[in-house]
Amino acid sequence: MDSKILNLKAKLEVYKAMTNGANFANCPVRDVIQGISGKWSSLLVMALAEKPYRFGELRRLVPDISQRMLTQTLHDLQRDGYVHREVFPTKPPSVEYSLTDLGRSMFLPLQQLVQWAELNHDAVRDARAAFDTAQG
Repeated sequence: MDSKILNLKAKLEVYKAMTNGANFANCPVRDVIQGISGKWSSLLVMALAEKPYRFGELRRLVPDISQRMLTQTLHDLQRDGYVHREVFPTKPPSVEYSLTDLGRSMFLPLQQLVQWAELNHDAVRDARAAFDTAQG
């Protein structure tokens, strides 16, 4: 897609044309963002940007994630090409997760978003509280 397209209306027309006018199911923004917007995905990508981790290490690093959710999130990140899973032939087998080149290419924008979230968390919470109060 041409990077010169600047306004949303024009982008939506391009996405619509990509799907022969059917719907926006193949919208690249929705498709990609959906894969990394999960509750645990950004935390795991941030962790794996530091170094490769074994499953148990990730489980201890993020103690409030269930084993099932960690497995599912890593599987989803692997499916989307962000995470590489390597099995080592030990007894019992050990598994290590690391970022792929695609995953590493996402790290800087994700890190900027995380930093923005940290800086603006109080403002967002205040806005929510004010909205909720106004709504009664």
